[in-house]
Amino acid sequence: MYKAFCRTYQHTLKLASKWMNYRLPEVVEGENSLLKLPELVRKPGINHVLIVTDQGITALGLMQPLLEGLHAQQIRYAIYDQTVPNPTITNIEEAYELYKRNHCEGILAFGGGSPMDCAKGVAARVARPNLTIPQMKGLLKIRKEMPPFFAIPTTAGTGSEATVAAVVSNGETHEKYALMDPVLIPHVAVLDPLLTVKLPPFITATTGMDALTHAVEAYIGLSNTEETRRYSREAVTLIFDNVYTAYSDGENVAARKNMQKASYLAGVAFTRAYVGNVHAIAHTLGGFYGVPHGLANAVLLPYLLEFYGETVHKPLAELADLIGIGASYQSLAQKSAAFIEAIKQLNRDMHIPDKIEGIVNRDIPLMVERALKEANPLYPVPKIMNKDEMFYIYQIIQP
Repeated sequence: MYKAFCRTYQHTLKLASKWMNYRLPEVVEGENSLLKLPELVRKPGINHVLIVTDQGITALGLMQPLLEGLHAQQIRYAIYDQTVPNPTITNIEEAYELYKRNHCEGILAFGGGSPMDCAKGVAARVARPNLTIPQMKGLLKIRKEMPPFFAIPTTAGTGSEATVAAVVSNGETHEKYALMDPVLIPHVAVLDPLLTVKLPPFITATTGMDALTHAVEAYIGLSNTEETRRYSREAVTLIFDNVYTAYSDGENVAARKNMQKASYLAGVAFTRAYVGNVHAIAHTLGGFYGVPHGLANAVLLPYLLEFYGETVHKPLAELADLIGIGASYQSLAQKSAAFIEAIKQLNRDMHIPDKIEGIVNRDIPLMVERALKEANPLYPVPKIMNKDEMFYIYQIIQP
């Protein structure tokens, strides 16, 4: 009965989504495209913006050309750079107070997924000042337009510059959850590959596999459309062609540019088709232990694809053919297994482990409960998991 309820919920949501305003951000891309942003910020008459970033970005000086451009356009700015990995409600409230205190009129998110999520949390608070972040948890709780929002990713993985989601952590309860509403899709996305050339190899690898997870989960999910499948296929192709090059040769601007494009396309795909159990479990690992989201996804993806079994043989076989490894095999099952092995090989080549260290067994029952609550009934996964199956996944990912 419960599985039938989940499927009915997902089918209803898929039908309703046809009438949702899934806007696409205005994309500014290419080398030095960051320099074009100040004019775009000035265009709607904005005089004062909040920049949300982290201390790593500040220390590297990546924002300096942007700050100079804003100054030239006579746009004042306030900077919040205290965002932590897996941003917290405290981060959001601090940044929101800075936004109000400086009478800001727009938000610039500059960095990886954490500053993006923090900035979206601020935008949600601006749109709905009478609601707390926990009250906006889940789907369609905002429903009011946020201020002009400009997303500048410095990694190629989260796709947050194109998505409806902001992922937030509660530092007290270790719960990690998402706010999801089409109003959170940024208005402008700046894809400047020069912002990613200094990204360390391991972060390049794990964020790249994060993007692959988005594309694959969107592709195998039951709420995909021809449009999202097209975005997913293009993202998968770009990632398999470029992620190892970006990892091994960080100065390769062409590979960096292609990975940014892949991340964006995967973001567009999953913001409409949703993710799945990989993300539900990864969020608990981030909430409890601070495991970086890309790392958790990279480790989990092959395990979940194997768990889904024959329910994903056809779509994974299609992806195997897409990346040129399917021709040697006859059956869908063989092609599917080859695609999963290709993911494992990418992980090995980039020195991503196949287990997650530090999981405490007594935490697993609560993590299982939270992961199931996130996944069901929302995520249109190929195979709905029960408690025992979810518990099994937590067991097999431990060393």
